[in-house]
Amino acid sequence: MTQTPVGRRERKKAATRQAIADAALRLFLEHGYDRVSLREIADAADVSTTTLFKHFPGKEALVFDQERDNEAQLIAAVRGRADGQDIVGALREHFLDAYLPVARHPQAAEFVALVDTTPALRSYAERMWTRHTDSLSAAIAEECGADHDDLGCGALARFVLEIPALVRGRPDPRAAIEAIFDILARGWVRPDPVR
Repeated sequence: MTQTPVGRRERKKAATRQAIADAALRLFLEHGYDRVSLREIADAADVSTTTLFKHFPGKEALVFDQERDNEAQLIAAVRGRADGQDIVGALREHFLDAYLPVARHPQAAEFVALVDTTPALRSYAERMWTRHTDSLSAAIAEECGADHDDLGCGALARFVLEIPALVRGRPDPRAAIEAIFDILARGWVRPDPVR
């Protein structure tokens, strides 16, 4: 399958957006989120603050620069799954393909520490995942032929979106993701008591 090449203008916009996000993350990790101004980020990325705001609505969004892509990819995983593949299986595959490289990134621990120690970022991350719940739930409901406000579809979407928080810090992220999706696919099984 041949993809239509992205135009020069779109490539330039994407490169500028990435340069801004990279500069912001570098500065936040070096100095702390609260000690870095938007002007410093714009200067480090060699853009104006006006350009920065054309790409990001606010300071928190600079940390979560992949938010729009993540939401689109989740919905695509549901809607574009292979014939015969169930929704939970498609989401499992997506998380293994998309989340594991992020969890194994050399700066993953620094990034998690930045978010965990910055109340504004923790709050933004929670709101971000809640926004994704609505769109993912709607995509699941549409694919199942259910009402758009179906409780089961909403619960599945919410549980799936909690996976990054549940997996964070686990020694084997792949095993943790697989275990969570096993629960979603087959239901919870009471663990044997430790003796």
